[in-house]
Amino acid sequence: MSLDLTATPTALPTAAADLSRLLPGRTLDPVLAGLLLSADAGGVTLAATDRERGVRLHTAAVTHTDGQVLVPARPLAETLAALDSPDVRLVVEGSRLAVRTPSARFALPLLAAEDHPGVPAPPAVAGSVRGADLHAAVLPVASAATRADALPVFTGVRLRAKGGRLVAVATDRYRMAAADLPWVSADDGLDVLIPATLFTEVAKQARGADRVSIHADEDRAALAWGSSTVTTSVLVSGLPEEDKLFPSTIDCSLTLDGAALAGAVRRVAPYAGPRGTVTLETGDGELRVRGSDPQAGEAEETVKAGVHGNRVSRGYQAKYLLETLRWFGEHEVRVDIQPGIRGTMFSHVTPPGAVRLRYLVVPLRQP
Repeated sequence: MSLDLTATPTALPTAAADLSRLLPGRTLDPVLAGLLLSADAGGVTLAATDRERGVRLHTAAVTHTDGQVLVPARPLAETLAALDSPDVRLVVEGSRLAVRTPSARFALPLLAAEDHPGVPAPPAVAGSVRGADLHAAVLPVASAATRADALPVFTGVRLRAKGGRLVAVATDRYRMAAADLPWVSADDGLDVLIPATLFTEVAKQARGADRVSIHADEDRAALAWGSSTVTTSVLVSGLPEEDKLFPSTIDCSLTLDGAALAGAVRRVAPYAGPRGTVTLETGDGELRVRGSDPQAGEAEETVKAGVHGNRVSRGYQAKYLLETLRWFGEHEVRVDIQPGIRGTMFSHVTPPGAVRLRYLVVPLRQP
């Protein structure tokens, strides 16, 4: 085995750290816990897999000797992250991969590269989106997915081609988030469920990419940008159709400043009581935010709003309201309240072609 390259102190450590976030170490197999380094005149490619996921990232490097080696992934990433040097050299020395700087040397054992299964090629491309649009859509949608592995169908983000747009949906049964964004389609039949935690990390890393291509077949999905590719097994889809849950009958609609409402909920939340309940009550040209706790006391704050429809009062868990409103920032928010305990939808009006976000929050039953 041979390999000899020199890289900057930022490019290679960043790539190793990015790969570690996309593919957390969770296997006892030393080969699958390894990182495959492949160097040639074009730079260096980092690849790893746990058989369910596969990651391939490319970064710049000056290659002195082409080659491919397999080394323990976590120790290499931690070593590179801790370096403070103008450059770093990776070179095979006997049965070790030496990580050298002008003042230090670290040596990692070489693993059996021939035993590594490699990272399979992605499925056929289904279409592509702008990296910034994917980031704007996936982060708020993925936040509505559950973290409980016992309910795997609710840990994913559903991607579906619909009417010339790409729709992303996630739910934990108590809230549902959906965003639709423009995309260039190669397959109008796209419908896959991708793990939300992985999708979130991909969206962060691909944020600056001009285009992110989405690939899928019955068993796998992949996202690719630049020289980077992430492949994953898909989850078994069973999420409800979002259009059936978003409002069809509305008791009351409001338009108000999202930041003002979030601030009011945040200040009232300490008085939300043991259930964490914050009540939203509409009035003439305003929305009252209330909280009451026999021990902490009570709080009320009003926010100016355009109110259309019946006067209503609904209770919500404060944490869900705050999680929802954080994604709307300083934008004007539309709030559509349905009758009874059917979900309340938060959305904002966007210009044609922009990412559109809708968030459904289920109110609490009144005691």
